[in-house]
Amino acid sequence: MTSLGRISRIDICKQVGPQIPAAGEHWSSIMLGRRNALAASAALLFCAIGSPTRASDVNIAVAGPVIGSGTAFGGQMRDGAAAAVEALNVSGLLPDTKLISTVVDDACDPNHAIAVTNQLTKERVRLTVGHFCSSSSIPVYDDVADIVQVLPGSTNPQLTDRGLEAVFRICGCGDKQCFVAAEYIGSRHNNHPIAVLDDKSTAGNDIADAVAAQLQRSGEYVNRQSYVAGEKNYAALVSRLKTEGLRLAYFGGYLTEVGLIVRRASESGAGLIIMANDPLMTSNFRGIASSAGNCTLFTFMPEPGKNTNAAGIATRLNAANMSAEGYMLYAYAAVKAQADAVKRASSFDSARVTDALRSRPTDTVISPARFESNEAKRLLVFSFPAGASDMSKTSSRTDRGLT
Repeated sequence: MTSLGRISRIDICKQVGPQIPAAGEHWSSIMLGRRNALAASAALLFCAIGSPTRASDVNIAVAGPVIGSGTAFGGQMRDGAAAAVEALNVSGLLPDTKLISTVVDDACDPNHAIAVTNQLTKERVRLTVGHFCSSSSIPVYDDVADIVQVLPGSTNPQLTDRGLEAVFRICGCGDKQCFVAAEYIGSRHNNHPIAVLDDKSTAGNDIADAVAAQLQRSGEYVNRQSYVAGEKNYAALVSRLKTEGLRLAYFGGYLTEVGLIVRRASESGAGLIIMANDPLMTSNFRGIASSAGNCTLFTFMPEPGKNTNAAGIATRLNAANMSAEGYMLYAYAAVKAQADAVKRASSFDSARVTDALRSRPTDTVISPARFESNEAKRLLVFSFPAGASDMSKTSSRTDRGLT
């Protein structure tokens, strides 16, 4: 496998997509220098898909948030998929086929995601990594059967509970995430005043409701509240929590707001233990919360970068100044699983690839992926330890996991 210091060019129109490294340029320098200067129009991105390609060129679409609050996770998906495509093209797994990673922006918006997927269907794209947000994935795949989708980040159980033939989850499921969070809180902080808050988004409300319900079933009293995403100052919210004598607060929301709340709570001496869901799994959280983020709790899948399957790819990513944090290796695994299924099926036909995905486990960088029931992944509780500069130093706080 070649070094990931140079990632092959992604087939995206340069004037509207993210800046792509030219020959000799390092992907990491582009990613760090242009992290927030990405495409704003999904429709224009499809000039890449619609452009002429050789008969052996096959597009794998990476559908996720290129702009907005989920940008960091869209970037993790993009870079993980690009690294997998590079490795697969060099490996010769699919002879006479060149895989091309094409990024499309769904902005974590349901209507935008539907438009993106309709265009993918029109252009006969057969393999997709994403969407990232459940709110985008659920409406999109009600009627789509011709695109095989492996989800590295959509955790809502509705996605796989509906029995959709071509939709697979390689990440943890939201209901299991809620169970693990509630169990952790109940076993270590029982009899403490507990608040559960959401950011008024569909995803935030759903996970907060589920955590609150699980805690209440365990006999805990829960103070259920909401906050407004996008605000710059959460002093009033923190003051209210402090006045109400709350000891632990669980947040269903995104890293920017949670980071600001954590920082304000520390500055005000609120004495809050703060826990949140999987969007905190990025070093961007540390940049927002600073040292106030020490010991903030969150749920996530086991860190794939710490298992033996991922050691080599994690080392190469780090050498290119690219962290293997968050969803990057899950996106890498999603591409690898689909490529292996294509190999077994000897076809890009969605029905045959779907059957191949379910036929047997696929060895990936995160673990052997088994798709008999469309999903399988353990969940753990993590904490940002004091002094850690990135997620590679994050330690597990419990071995309780679900599959």
